[in-house]
Amino acid sequence: MKKTISGIRGIFGQDLNLKDIIEFTNNFSSLIKSQKCVIGRDTRPSGKIIQETVSAVLMKNGIDVFDLGMVPTPVIFREARKYGSGIIISSSHNPIEWNGMKFILDGKGINEKELPQIINHQEIVKSKIGKIEEIKSTYIEDATKIIGKIENSPKIIIDNGGGAAKDFVVNLLKNIGCDTEIINQELIGCSRGPDPTSDELIEVTEISNEKEIGFAFDLDGDRLVVVIKGEKQTPDVTLGLGIAKALELGYKKFVLSTDTSVSIEKFIIEKGGIVVRSKVGEANVIEEMLKNDSQAGGEGSSGGFILPEFNFCREGILTSGLISSMLESSKFSEIINYMKNYFQIREKIEVDSIVHDKVIENIKNELTKKYSKVDTCDGIKAIIDEDTWILIRKSNTEDIIRISGESNDKEKCKTLVSNTIERVKKYYDEFK
Repeated sequence: MKKTISGIRGIFGQDLNLKDIIEFTNNFSSLIKSQKCVIGRDTRPSGKIIQETVSAVLMKNGIDVFDLGMVPTPVIFREARKYGSGIIISSSHNPIEWNGMKFILDGKGINEKELPQIINHQEIVKSKIGKIEEIKSTYIEDATKIIGKIENSPKIIIDNGGGAAKDFVVNLLKNIGCDTEIINQELIGCSRGPDPTSDELIEVTEISNEKEIGFAFDLDGDRLVVVIKGEKQTPDVTLGLGIAKALELGYKKFVLSTDTSVSIEKFIIEKGGIVVRSKVGEANVIEEMLKNDSQAGGEGSSGGFILPEFNFCREGILTSGLISSMLESSKFSEIINYMKNYFQIREKIEVDSIVHDKVIENIKNELTKKYSKVDTCDGIKAIIDEDTWILIRKSNTEDIIRISGESNDKEKCKTLVSNTIERVKKYYDEFK
């Protein structure tokens, strides 16, 4: 089981069971000042029983529950702004047998100070029994106001991945003027896995040749991968396109996670904007946004564009609409052509969590001796030159170490990542 600000996740029925769900929900109840909580789930088979359990615990603790049913994560975040808190039943991009809970306070994911209060037992003083009410979201109407209407009815192919985004993304894109087709609408019979950033996306890639653009979502609809004319784009391209739209709207202040492509940072600076880097994780990006009064940003690795005026989370659905509105604009091809000059590799190695810190510390010692500029804000990132970097960091959601590298020289990037993988494996063999 993983317990981080990104949520509590595990294999349901093994290391995550209903007893855990009851305990974590009870503890979270102590943080809900509004006595109101929005709740929703993605399409995982275990979602309904978990949601019913969470609702019962909340009501037992005197909290009124506002039930959205099966909806994507951005919708729950949006509605949680109105009610004060929220719980998302999802394990995002993890395999189907996983599930979990993500917690929202004041429209934002929890922070490092709030996490211990959810993990550690809290005694709740009950004053009443809460009620439950089914509600509908105004997400589509709200998002349409941000995006506006599109002319020329661009043809869009949507790969839903069997997730919860299906009705929302189709209705939003149709509402703003797109001609849409959807595949993998349901989880049963879906042709791909839950994470579009790691899946080959064969089906949507083939269909995209006949469309202006393709969009692939994860199970809870916050991750978005773009497919253009038969070619799956890196997750950073999703963020890059969102940033290009934000620049078009006049925004100048951005926060990018430390694993985001340097090409996006350079593009922002060339357009007169400023960039602050943050730790990986949407909560960390948003915390830095609030600290610096930034207008937009996100995570390249997860295909996550964040627009805080609309939502304090990765926004796959809204971003698909924003990108669609750019298809006839020179800004669309400009950022795509700019980012093509950079080559990225993202790898992961299975490493037991108990030795994560030891492995990374030894890599840090090596890189510090070899390179003059090393950033330790999140894992260890060595800046090789202005166009090349390597990042080694432990995952907050899986028993893996992530290795990311980028350069404007393809072979240089391959060699750098390959050598780093070998070093991680060497230290893991020593410590396991």
